[in-house]
Amino acid sequence: MAVLQIPLAASRGGARATHRQAGPSLTLQANALQALCRRVFAFRMVMIGLGAPLALGRTARGGPTYLVGGAVLLTFMLSYVLFRDWERFGPLLLRHRWLLAPDLACTGLLLVTATPKSPLGFAVLCTPLLAGLVHGWRGSAVYAALAAVAVAALAGGPTVAALCLLAGAAGASLRDLLFRFGSASQALTETRARLAVAEAVRAERDHLAREMHDSVSKTLHGLALAADALARTTDPAALRRQADQLSGAARRAAAESRELLTDLRRDAEAPGACLLGGLRRTAAAANAELHTPQALPPLPAPVAHHLLAVTSEALENARRHAGATRVTVSAAVDTTDLTLSIEDDGRGLPPDALHRSGHFGLLGITERAAAIGARLHIGARPTGPGTLVRLDLPLAALTQEGSP
Repeated sequence: MAVLQIPLAASRGGARATHRQAGPSLTLQANALQALCRRVFAFRMVMIGLGAPLALGRTARGGPTYLVGGAVLLTFMLSYVLFRDWERFGPLLLRHRWLLAPDLACTGLLLVTATPKSPLGFAVLCTPLLAGLVHGWRGSAVYAALAAVAVAALAGGPTVAALCLLAGAAGASLRDLLFRFGSASQALTETRARLAVAEAVRAERDHLAREMHDSVSKTLHGLALAADALARTTDPAALRRQADQLSGAARRAAAESRELLTDLRRDAEAPGACLLGGLRRTAAAANAELHTPQALPPLPAPVAHHLLAVTSEALENARRHAGATRVTVSAAVDTTDLTLSIEDDGRGLPPDALHRSGHFGLLGITERAAAIGARLHIGARPTGPGTLVRLDLPLAALTQEGSP
């Protein structure tokens, strides 16, 4: 999914503090910002469509009509291009504030040709609103002030000028709201992941306590009873029997302790390698391609178990239901997440399968992802037909709570 990197310097106040906790830049899902910006351009196109006939009807025939028509067409086409291809032009506007100047120039041309009192004059509100959404309070202050001055200079009256200032403030406020929502969502995801890892560690400790109680503790208790009986026995035959029992109990206690220590060492020495080896075995068993880095970050054994179980379930779904000829398992690590992807080139999931719990094993995959605090995406493969199952596991939880 496409994302937009919003620079820290453009936020203010609480958003900046929250952002600093989350990292050098706050990643927002593009659909939220794109939806707001596209609605700005849609509003402008609607205003142009409604106001153009009235403005042209009030314009004198000849050159003025052509001038107004050209300004209307230019502004409408610019709005349509940005509305359609915001994914391409949005990042450029985020990096360069001056790129909004042509947008303001087009709306200024509308003001000059159609006058601010025309319905087309309200199209100028879109530029400060967009500046607030994209560049925050600084950007909105610059473009809102320019728009207000232009309206006042053309005798547009204080109402439209005040609306320009309010539009800039509204855009910046909405942007701050996006920042706060993104920070809260990220903090919630990391907290859930930390709680899931802490719960996994606690469950492992409880498991170890049960194993010691059921094996080593009982054996040592029996060893103590046998030693007490040995001290009270004088019969040589009974002494030999008690000594044999004592020796056997000691050997059992040593073997049980060694088994527990071996299990603990296996989990503690190379948990990342354990996941890597499990992925290799799982992919090989399913005849799937595997793309992984040379090493993976350390993972608690229960977390690695859930990741391997999700991989196995996704591969089984591809084999049984997708009719795929190629299945790929990929693992990647960046600064914030461990990403595990399973994709195939089959016929994909039926649309209703994504909304019916339990179908194609999706319920189990969803529950396992929630258990470890991972973000889960199940949907169509972006590069062609097929299905993509992707888990994003926040590394912050592993580094802060990953060790008992």
